[in-house]
Parts: sequence; C-alpha cells; structure tokens
Amino acid sequence: MKQPVHFSFPAVIKLIRLGNLVMIVCSQYLVRIFLIGPKESWREVLLNPHMLTLSLSTAMVAAAGYIINDYYDVKIDTINKPSRVVLGQVIKRRVALWGHILLNAAALSMAFAISPIIFIIHFLAGFLLWLYSNRLKRMALWGNLSIALLTSMAMLEVQLYFGGPFTLVFSFALFAFFISLIREIVKDIEDRKGDKAFGCRTLPIIWGIRKTKRFLFWLTLAYIIIVVLIIYKASLTHLWLFFILVLILLIAFLVQLVRSDTTRHFARLSWYCKLIMLVGLIGMMLI
Repeated sequence: MKQPVHFSFPAVIKLIRLGNLVMIVCSQYLVRIFLIGPKESWREVLLNPHMLTLSLSTAMVAAAGYIINDYYDVKIDTINKPSRVVLGQVIKRRVALWGHILLNAAALSMAFAISPIIFIIHFLAGFLLWLYSNRLKRMALWGNLSIALLTSMAMLEVQLYFGGPFTLVFSFALFAFFISLIREIVKDIEDRKGDKAFGCRTLPIIWGIRKTKRFLFWLTLAYIIIVVLIIYKASLTHLWLFFILVLILLIAFLVQLVRSDTTRHFARLSWYCKLIMLVGLIGMMLI
C-alpha cells in the first residue's frame, strides 16, 4: 500500500477545493465591480491592494475550513466518497493539520492589516468552520445553516468594507444563503449512508428522505416569496429579469427533486445547485 507523503500538488488542489475558492473570489470581485461600483474602473478594482488582500484572506479561511473538514471526516468520506479521500492516503493528516493552522494564521494577519472588522469576521468564520467540522455538521440543520451563513457573508463583507447599496448586495447574499442551504441539505441526503454509520444526526437521518425533500420544497418556496417582497418593497425593478431566470431554474430543481430517490440523483441535484449559484454570479454582471 502506498504511504502518504508530506506534499502532493494535485492532492492539495483537491483538498482545498480550488474550484470553490475561485468561485468565492469571483463572487467578491463581482460584488465590488458590478453591485457596489462605480467609484473605480474594473481595472482599478482588480489592482486594488485592499480588495486583493480581502479576497485572498477570505479564500485562505475557506481553504483552511476545507482541510479541517476533511481531517475530521476521513472515515465518513471513505464510505461516502472513497475516490475523493486525500488525507491519510496521499497527504499525511499531521501535515494537513499544520496547513490548516498556517492558512488561518496568514488569513488573519492579512485581514488585520486592512481592517479590524474584517479580522473579527474572518476569525469568527475560521472558528465556525472548525466548529462545523468538529460538531455542527453532525447536527440537524445547524451545520447547513452555518455554511450558508458563511457563503452569504463572503459577499456582505465586501459591502461592509467598501460601502455601497446594501439592499442590492443583500439580495444577492440572500440568494447565496438559500442556494447554499438547499445544496448542503441535498448533500446530506447524498451522504446519508456514511453519516449514519458514524452517528451523525442530519435531517435525512432524523426525518427520512421523503420528509427532507418536503422541507426542501417549502424552503425553496420561502426563498421565492422573500425575494419577491424584497424586490417589491425596495423598488429593485431591475432585478426582475434575473429573478425570473432564477425562478425557472428553481422550478426545474423542484421537478427534479420530486423525481429523485437515489444517491446518483441527489449528486446531480447538488451539481445543479452549483449551476444555479454560477447563474447568480453571472446575473451580477447584468444589473
């Protein structure tokens, strides 16, 4: 059997979920350029050292979170996603733990350099990601809510630091919150076999698949109603085209949700949620 090593570049890329980190950075830059603008040109925003530091710090906190999550979930992932297990097979767990610590330390140093508020946000985010990996993800709904909150906070912190139209940024942050929450619950359904084997108490394990699917259905409808109210009350009429596109995708999601009953089906739904999130990012450029 091949022994784990101290470093493997392909394994590190897999461990830190590079694609997800790129999406986080892109979402922050899109918020800054298209929602907050137009104080600077997009070229000036790309070269702004404060914006670069903020995004790198956010990405490092997220990367550290992915590492500590895999550190605690090696045995569960061996059942749920054996082909994706890196720690203990390719990279030593001790090395990964040091990577988690160093990434958090670098992220907090960068955050403190630009703003005490951003430092506090990233410190709390790092702690919440550790708590999620160690405890919350094994509890019904709490783990899902914590990840959804952190996803939306990545957008809101840009507005908090640079200013700009809060309601507009909040509308997209709310979109990120609900889509992330829905996806996390779908992933719990997909991973229920391994989670159950190690005593996790996620919604699909407590309620069963049918009741969890019903909860997802009503959660999606609640998001639709909330967005309609925000757009109407805040007079954000320019968001209607974006909302109609998202509504079509959410209806398609609900249709597929009703039909889904296997692990493969729910894996496809999880990917579909990522697609909806990508559409949301593109929607910022059309505002």
